[in-house]
Amino acid sequence: MSSNIAVKYKWNWKKVDYSAYMFILPVLVFFSSFVLYPMIKGIHLSLYRFRGRNTTFVGLKHYIDLFKNDIFLKSAGNTIFITFVALPIVVVFSIFVAYVIYEKSATVRSFFRGVFYIPAISSVVSITVVWNWIYHPKYGILNYIFQQAHIIKEPVDWLGNPRTAIFAIIAILITTSVGQPIILYVAALGNVPKDLMEAARIDGASEWQTFRDITWPMVMPTTLYIVVVTTINSFQIFALIQLLTHGGPNYSTSTVMYLVYQTAIVEGRFGVSSAMGIILAVIIGVISILQFKFLSKDID
Repeated sequence: MSSNIAVKYKWNWKKVDYSAYMFILPVLVFFSSFVLYPMIKGIHLSLYRFRGRNTTFVGLKHYIDLFKNDIFLKSAGNTIFITFVALPIVVVFSIFVAYVIYEKSATVRSFFRGVFYIPAISSVVSITVVWNWIYHPKYGILNYIFQQAHIIKEPVDWLGNPRTAIFAIIAILITTSVGQPIILYVAALGNVPKDLMEAARIDGASEWQTFRDITWPMVMPTTLYIVVVTTINSFQIFALIQLLTHGGPNYSTSTVMYLVYQTAIVEGRFGVSSAMGIILAVIIGVISILQFKFLSKDID
């Protein structure tokens, strides 16, 4: 009996249509070449010390040393701080702007979506040039506005002061991160059933209650995507640091990604920099898993 069942359900390789696999082959080759292989190679490099052409196997020594390295720990702390300050601001600001402009005409919606999306598609170099002028301690418009408003008495070196530099970087990161979330939230609000909103208002629900009990749960899948993507982008912040502060002053704006660049390209310590990259990838992976676990409960 069992032999008859085995014969009946025996896989016939000759009848399988392999043409479908040809369509995913380019993506598979790209993923294997530029994602999977570099990840495996990075793990391999992190186990070796490089001195010119000589390599020495050191095992987990780089990882152990990094957790004793004050500069790396400070850079990791800066990276986490930047992420956890920027992330809620990006989400709250994006959903607020999207909620406000959604009820406007199509022309107004398109105008504001374009305005907020311009920084996201602009060159990072051009953005940093503008912000560097805004933050200039002598000629910057930010100091001028704050002095005219009597908020500060003397010009502030926003990028040169350890207490303000990281917040100046966060402000730029937020302006370049809200464009896509606003567009996604506007699209997600279009999928919220209007009859539910009207029924809630007829029953006496306030605007806040309608948003909290109907709109917010309905846009939760979009929120999950925005939270995960913004988290990853914030952890990988590099260009702003490289172009504006070079990690200074006194490593107050140094991040793990900037330290990876500094260690590998400038100092030539590829094993240590690979270990940094692996640790950063693990941290991002753990946080992303937690975000999926807690934010995906209301999805479906």
